[in-house]
Amino acid sequence: MSVVSAPRATVSSSPARVVEERPLRHPDASSRAMMTRRGWWLVLMNFLLPGSAQVLAGNRRLGRFGLAATLLMWVVVILGGLCALLWQQVFLTIATNWFALLVAQGLLIAYIVLWVVLTFDTLRLVRLVKTRPGARFGIAGLSVVLLVVSGGVAAYAANSAGVLRDTIGIVFGASGPPVPPSDGYYNILLLGADSGDGRDSMRFDSISVVSVNADSGAVTITGIPRDLPNVPFSEGPMRDRYPNGHEGHADPTCGWGSGINQLRTEVEVCQDGDALYPDARANGSAPAIEATKEAAEGALGIEIPYYVFLDMHGFAALIDALGGVDITVEQRLPKGGGPAYQGQPVEEWATGWIEAGPQHMDGDTAQWYARSRYTTSDFDRMKRQRILQQAILEQFTPQTVLTRFQDVATAGADIVQTDLPQSLLPYFVDLALKAKEQPVTTIELTPEGGVDEHEPDFAYVQELVRNALHPPSPSPSTG
Repeated sequence: MSVVSAPRATVSSSPARVVEERPLRHPDASSRAMMTRRGWWLVLMNFLLPGSAQVLAGNRRLGRFGLAATLLMWVVVILGGLCALLWQQVFLTIATNWFALLVAQGLLIAYIVLWVVLTFDTLRLVRLVKTRPGARFGIAGLSVVLLVVSGGVAAYAANSAGVLRDTIGIVFGASGPPVPPSDGYYNILLLGADSGDGRDSMRFDSISVVSVNADSGAVTITGIPRDLPNVPFSEGPMRDRYPNGHEGHADPTCGWGSGINQLRTEVEVCQDGDALYPDARANGSAPAIEATKEAAEGALGIEIPYYVFLDMHGFAALIDALGGVDITVEQRLPKGGGPAYQGQPVEEWATGWIEAGPQHMDGDTAQWYARSRYTTSDFDRMKRQRILQQAILEQFTPQTVLTRFQDVATAGADIVQTDLPQSLLPYFVDLALKAKEQPVTTIELTPEGGVDEHEPDFAYVQELVRNALHPPSPSPSTG
């Protein structure tokens, strides 16, 4: 009998030992205390290491798949962080690649779906009806909260990847081949036009050239007065038409004079711009922009292969997306579209005022700060536009971009046009990060800067630009 009874004793005690040694997979369902503790642990494990709850207490195949996906996600995140720290150019190339962003967004969405599946399966494994009544809502609530937190982060990342992909596609959708730097610089024509309320046209009211050192990222901004007359043109269709510099027009529909900002009206209204520049639109530009490029090249004596156009009508949205800008206002400035008749007091037409002193400006105020001109000169407005440009650059910190990324990207897509090739985007982003560590040099082609507003000496202008971009080496001491 002893021989027969021994196996029975072993079999009868086996379930108890299994429950004691593996309570997660084989719990004592009659013990509400054990089931409650088990429920809390499974929910926390699903949050900390998705898939682990299933490996220990449920479908091991689903659990292993969840663990593998989680491990893959962490490997990608860690490698991405190391790449951003050690191989920044490689990271930027991947982060601004349309296909890479599409793949990243797809993987994140798939992981969110997997996390939802694992969370609901974990709640099934918990068997809430077997837990203590007071803990049921707590366990279920904690599971939902943790899913929202973790899934929300992944959803935000997926949406951000999609927004960035769409923004790149919109802004850099059409562009020509990359051009190497000229004399060590990438020169970009920065144009601003405003078709907002109070404006009756769409001329280039803000014209400047941003020269970025191809190695150091140092930035020099040359401000060109919108009424700069008689500009010479670099080689191209406009020089063929105006070999001695831009001339005025007898027909006012073609522009009001020889100012550089009249080129848009002239080329688009009175000339066949598409015949002059047949490849402009296919390369993400426009005939009027190419004509203005040739004028800026001729005036400054540098090659300008690219442009960036900002629609000032939506400019306020970008500044609001950045959280505003900090500017010290030198003198009180009125808001508003200007006087309705000659001599109308400013107090009658002004819709508001920008007071002198330090100001944290929202988008609307900053836009009026750049536009206001009726109580100051055009040269003063140029100076304010340059101050605003620098203030915006200062706001493009990693913290601001990360916390306000989607708003910044959406606003940028709405107001920015460019022919910068997408392939150069990582390189320019890297240069922009370097530029933030250095002061911005500005050149203003105004009487204050020694340039006659009526009869500019373009040889002198070109010398100014040349000395700013390539400072002469100090002569050796003869003492």
